[in-house]
Amino acid sequence: MPVVIAVLKEVAPGERRVALVPDVVAKLVTAGHEVRVQSGAGEGAGYPDGTYMAVGAKIVPDAASLGAGAQLVLGVQPPSAEVTRSLAPGTVIVGFLNPTRALEALGRLRDGKFTALAMELIPRITRAQSMDGLSSQATVAGYKAALIGAELTPKFFPMLTTAAGTIRPAKVLILGAGVAGLMAIATARRLGAVVEAYDVRRAAGEQVRSLGAKFLELQINAEGGGGYARELTPEEKVQEQAMLAEALTQADVVITTANIPGRKAPRLVGKDVVAKMRPGSVIVDLAAEGGGNCELTKPGETIVAGGVTITGPLNLPSTLPFHASQMYAKNLQSLLTLLITKDGTLVTDFSDEVLAGSLLAKGGEIIWAPAKDALAQSGAK
Repeated sequence: MPVVIAVLKEVAPGERRVALVPDVVAKLVTAGHEVRVQSGAGEGAGYPDGTYMAVGAKIVPDAASLGAGAQLVLGVQPPSAEVTRSLAPGTVIVGFLNPTRALEALGRLRDGKFTALAMELIPRITRAQSMDGLSSQATVAGYKAALIGAELTPKFFPMLTTAAGTIRPAKVLILGAGVAGLMAIATARRLGAVVEAYDVRRAAGEQVRSLGAKFLELQINAEGGGGYARELTPEEKVQEQAMLAEALTQADVVITTANIPGRKAPRLVGKDVVAKMRPGSVIVDLAAEGGGNCELTKPGETIVAGGVTITGPLNLPSTLPFHASQMYAKNLQSLLTLLITKDGTLVTDFSDEVLAGSLLAKGGEIIWAPAKDALAQSGAK
């Protein structure tokens, strides 16, 4: 029996991405599966209904029609109440489920007895790299962050030699050298800026230097599990803040990227340091959704404090939805190789390391402990 796969139309404000693009749908249809796409699901990303119909997908008019009989539901954001009402218990739902913040949606996943896999929880191991949606979307965010910095700064990024004199290049400081940070470094370098970067993980230094940026290094090794940094001790934080304060006051554009899913973003730039930055300086805070790396960041807003522009953009991948969707669809395509057996049926055993690591809910129980605790603390029944 072929698997019935449903592709949601996103309803979250500002969300323009779609879970599957036509190229990936074509491969699933060729493999014998039924793919249903909610009408208009891909329009915001540049994929109209006709492009899905051309590769064999069925276009359905609404969430109720989409969910009836669906076995596997693919989305970007957590599914709406309208969607979950149409699904049968045991339906497998995959997407960025924001498990420690979207608690109302989490409760619906539990109460509906759905099997939910959160893309945020995909283990950061070698065999899961092609499934790592966080990394693919962070690539988009890092690229766009550099463009935002270039737009907001009153200076040119590159050095220019003109009849009116020589223009010195802007100095860009990147805090956090994960996927988003490395893409921000590469983009700022392409635009001609002088780039410095800092990360508490010593291993990041080699990657930073390979992109032509200077690595600011503390004698601290803060390698943590899963490719993330561990939390610094109070003494280490003092050392870090002293070094960063000097670099921050010299930068024209600062891009902060330090964020760990499900946890509050670390505070890297205090308001006292902002007060010492040069007027016209810019801070682009990619950790705004997690509370921000800058003390003054207001999520979703751009403010000016003492002449320093601070912006906390939300959902940057959705601002480049065509390629963000393309990359995310490839992540899902790889994950489906584990979710769908060689016989063309959905797996019932989630003991595989990748599936077990990303399993958020199953059979009316929240599996991932931080989400279970957050739901309990919220008082939701």
